Amino acid sequence: MAITSANQLELLQTAEAVAREKMIDPALVVEAMEESLARAAKSRYGAEMDIRVSIDRKTGRASFTRVRTVVEDEEVENYQAEMTVEQAQPYLESPAVGDQFIEEVPPVEMGRIAAQSAKQVILQKIREAERDRQYEEFKDRAGTIINGVVKREEYGNVIVDMGRGEAILRRNDKIGRESYRPNDRVRCYIKDVRREPRGPQIFLSRTDPQFMAELFKMEVPEIYDGIIEIKAVARDPGSRAKIAVISYDNSIDPVGACVGMRGSRVQAVVNELQGEKIDIIPWNEDQPTFLVNALQPAEVSKVVLDEEAERIEVVVPEEQLSLAIGRRGQNVRLASQLTGLDIDIMTEADESARRQKEFELRTQLFMDALDLDEFFAQLLVSEGFTNLEEVAYVDVDELLVIDGVDDSTAGELQTRAREHLEAQAKKALDRARELGVQDSLVEFEGLNPQMIEALAEDGIFTVEDFATCADWELAGGWTTVDGERVKDDGLLEKFEVSLEEAQTMVMTARVLLGWVDPSELDPIEAVSEGDAEDGIDSDLADPEAAGN
Repeated sequence: MAITSANQLELLQTAEAVAREKMIDPALVVEAMEESLARAAKSRYGAEMDIRVSIDRKTGRASFTRVRTVVEDEEVENYQAEMTVEQAQPYLESPAVGDQFIEEVPPVEMGRIAAQSAKQVILQKIREAERDRQYEEFKDRAGTIINGVVKREEYGNVIVDMGRGEAILRRNDKIGRESYRPNDRVRCYIKDVRREPRGPQIFLSRTDPQFMAELFKMEVPEIYDGIIEIKAVARDPGSRAKIAVISYDNSIDPVGACVGMRGSRVQAVVNELQGEKIDIIPWNEDQPTFLVNALQPAEVSKVVLDEEAERIEVVVPEEQLSLAIGRRGQNVRLASQLTGLDIDIMTEADESARRQKEFELRTQLFMDALDLDEFFAQLLVSEGFTNLEEVAYVDVDELLVIDGVDDSTAGELQTRAREHLEAQAKKALDRARELGVQDSLVEFEGLNPQMIEALAEDGIFTVEDFATCADWELAGGWTTVDGERVKDDGLLEKFEVSLEEAQTMVMTARVLLGWVDPSELDPIEAVSEGDAEDGIDSDLADPEAAGN
């Protein structure tokens, strides 16, 4: 088969028809044809030749040319596609390295095999163009809702026809036991769009929390207009969900707007989500208040927040415990997802028992360390004293408010407390030295003897050892393993050393050792380093802070 004047125009018409059908640029189809014809020509003239084909976009005429590039004499590797400067002189005027000699060659007659090969090249290029078009079309639509038609189901995964492409709704992204038949209409959330060798992969979801958020955006004009914002969503797909909203217009109730007249707006979302029950909660920047709202319908008596650990203790009446936890822990789990906090729920009786135990332990501490009777020790605890450091270094006036305590008694209490702390410090330091602690660590500012002992028990004996520690190794923290938050105990956690304080101490040690250039530190770290050089103790070097 040869491309003659009779079918040149038909070539362009075919390219345009294919481009319209596949919704791609006609130029891409023509380029695919040029490549396929060039490949066929190489099979006729030789694979080592650089044969190029150009199709005129107006007439459809195909021009076949052979290209030979001028290279250095010693660099010629392919004499069919390359030539030396000397060889190029008969064809080019003043040839130089890099010049090209282009000559026309006769069009080729394509046999059946060559024609089939050319067809395959064209089809491959068209498929690649389709994939690129599909990816470009959908990559910016991730995070939106799309309507599609079920095409087929494969091993529990649903293939959805979206009109100009296909997407996959995987088994774990379906709600509950949803089942679909071919030609069923389905509404999904575009979770991700990836470019892969076999074509763009578009992943859909009906369980993603943002699917619910987008549904509310469609049903509630105030959300679409930005008057109401969805701050957080937590879902147990197909069963129950919680959504936190806030209004930036004081005249609009965010919860009421999302519920709608007679529940029409929220009911539309519920119907789409297979009857999933939805709790709409007012968002509050105050975390304890937000948590109380998130645990609805349970009533909360008290909350105790540990901001650093991102944990919160919730106290509820006995009769509200099961409601607060929910069936199989569903209510507290959703509240935890919504607030981003780990929640411990206890009854008022449990909380009272815990407080009583803490009271007894502190009472016994003061009895043993200060040689007090039980009644006097209980007075100290009742006034809010929790440890010996507070007694030893508190302002005397705070001791004088206790019934029966005068200046003499207050002075005696502080003397006993300080003597006990000094004895404990000496004991800890002696123990640390027995373990092998070096003077460099003992003299390092910010560490008290008890801290040094704790470090020594973990094999940290020098400032060099200390400088290799990570801040979380010292202060402790929380990590997520397989979706569950796990507590990492820090070496100095019992001394209430925060992550920031641990980071400051470690960075100070590294600066002192010359491992870190102070000029490369952040401003806050640089200030801490400057304090260390000036001999200024950090807060942890204060005896009161060190013992807390």
